Amino acid sequence: MSKRWSVALASVFMTVSVAACGSPGQPGAPAAGDAGAASGGGSAAPYKVGLVYSKSGPLASYGAQYRQGLTAGIDYATKGSGAVGGHRIQITEQDDAGDPAKAVASATDLIGQGNTIIAGSTSSGVALQVAPLAQDNKVLFISGPAAADGVTGANRYTFRSGRQTYQDVATAGSMLGDVKGKKVTVLAQDSAFGKANVAAVTAVLGAKGATVDAVEVPSAATDLTPFATKVKGAAPDLLFVAWAGANATAMWTTLGQQGVFEQTKVVTGLDIKATHTLFGAVATKIDFLSHFFAGAADNAAYQALEAGLEKQGSTVDLFTNDGFVAGQMIVHALEEGGADVEKMVGSLEGWSFEGPKGALQVRAEDHALLQPMFTATLTKDGTNVVPKLVDTLDPAAVAPPVTPFS
Repeated sequence: MSKRWSVALASVFMTVSVAACGSPGQPGAPAAGDAGAASGGGSAAPYKVGLVYSKSGPLASYGAQYRQGLTAGIDYATKGSGAVGGHRIQITEQDDAGDPAKAVASATDLIGQGNTIIAGSTSSGVALQVAPLAQDNKVLFISGPAAADGVTGANRYTFRSGRQTYQDVATAGSMLGDVKGKKVTVLAQDSAFGKANVAAVTAVLGAKGATVDAVEVPSAATDLTPFATKVKGAAPDLLFVAWAGANATAMWTTLGQQGVFEQTKVVTGLDIKATHTLFGAVATKIDFLSHFFAGAADNAAYQALEAGLEKQGSTVDLFTNDGFVAGQMIVHALEEGGADVEKMVGSLEGWSFEGPKGALQVRAEDHALLQPMFTATLTKDGTNVVPKLVDTLDPAAVAPPVTPFS
């Protein structure tokens, strides 16, 4: 399987437009300065970490969650000191607004200022542009929420603190058990985003023996009934919905009106809390794949994340885990490697540790982050709907194929 089959994915399986993911909010941490709870913590020269992420732009709500998690993760990993071996961790932020060109310029500037670690990348398009820069300049790059599979195996200097597309699709496939001989239909818009999702499902589940077809909807379509009718007529064993439009509620309502939920399992990705009400009346009928949500796990790291976010006036959400794990990775790399980038890289390769979602391992061969994944449903809680854990998938069950460095 080619390791580049889904590099076009910007943030896989969102069922609403990124513009509808909530207002950016405030990261709850300084734009530049010390990390962790303490303002000091070391008298030696600081360890400089550059942070390039979506502080503004269409993915700002994701970026804010990541930044809050990062603060909590560094605080946890340094036991509140914000320092490693007497060196405080100094974070300098740059806002890429989701624009790869801005991200490359910002990362270049930060590297020029002596930052030997670059973290961030809310968008996959950004991560795929920053990764080569890390290799060219021999700095450690830890990508964040960006889901594109191409980040894994990009080069020796590139790591990730979140999940990747393959793990999402494999989680969806787990809801069918053995997919061999099963029929999977992808409902998506006729756009680059939609086509990338069709390609991803075909590559992962098709390779396991499923028959995959697609119902593609013109982005400007207002009458969705013909497409819902076509889905019903196809009678798939699983309907995978990949939707990135403002008419998400109308789409879900139409599927319900046409009786699709009564005859097939309908699966999509669980997005941030702000989007959960957009599924409308069918919210409790959908099966969700998820890489993280409040209550998905409970361990020391999760409790630290929860407490760290509370200090910032926030709560656990989809991408707070990615930031927390990045904080753990940064601290471990500095503890083992100091200012030596090659030692930092070596220390992360093969490292096993416990993050908020459970046991994690950085695969040495390609830096894939092996991790548990979750399936969930939404349940009514008064006027709200909240996620409920259905199953936790072992990291090995959703592990992507090894993609050695090119």
